[in-house]
Amino acid sequence: MNLTEQQIERYSRQIILKEVGAPGQEKLLASRVLIVGTGGLGSPAALYLAAAGVGKLGIIDADRVNVANLQRQIIHFSNDIGKEKVASAQRKIKAINPEVNVRTYLAKVTASNIAEIIKDYDFVLDATDNFGSKFLINDACYFEKVPFSHASVLGFDGQIITVLPGETACYRCVLPSPPPVGAVPSCAQAGVLGTLPGVIGCLQATEALKFLLGIGKLLTNRILIYDALGMQFRQVRVNRTPQCPICGLEPSITQLKDEE
Repeated sequence: MNLTEQQIERYSRQIILKEVGAPGQEKLLASRVLIVGTGGLGSPAALYLAAAGVGKLGIIDADRVNVANLQRQIIHFSNDIGKEKVASAQRKIKAINPEVNVRTYLAKVTASNIAEIIKDYDFVLDATDNFGSKFLINDACYFEKVPFSHASVLGFDGQIITVLPGETACYRCVLPSPPPVGAVPSCAQAGVLGTLPGVIGCLQATEALKFLLGIGKLLTNRILIYDALGMQFRQVRVNRTPQCPICGLEPSITQLKDEE
């Protein structure tokens, strides 16, 4: 692939970085990233990955835009209320960078569809807001050997970890199974600061770009925790556990299943 004059100008501030250069930008243009969820986390991630020149973005979401989304889901505007989130997101992505190939999936990820979807991508962003989807993404990425970034936000706190399936600690190494229904409040119940998912979503996009470019140190075997009130970041070391139900020595999970 040879960059056009327009591409060289568009991505010039990245190309000038010695860690990226023209070969790196060509890698990004040939790369494929899947974003599961176009809400608070997926919104900034999608916009920045598109702006950076990732060639193909897949976006999955079954919801429609409502007014309560607009406080933090910056890819959706007031005139998008009532419209499908994937269609709304696709329009903004194409507006910021018409070169990006956007594949939309108006669906919720399930055990019956996720493997077929993620196998076409190089990296996955878990931008969902429920435990069932998060465990399913972890398991599907493990079976398909697709690296992914997990993140979550609530109140004033966010966390993120990158997983290289079969090589680093996975989500179930940290949390083997979903907590009881109702044990952890949702953002709708506990609230979330509008800028918080912006910070964490941008970090997810950064991890994706680093992986695609093969540069830097990925956030593997470490959970990065962000406290917005205290304006502090801290890291918690985690390791693959022999007892992990999916990537451990004697896995009990051998096929995909939907979690509550």
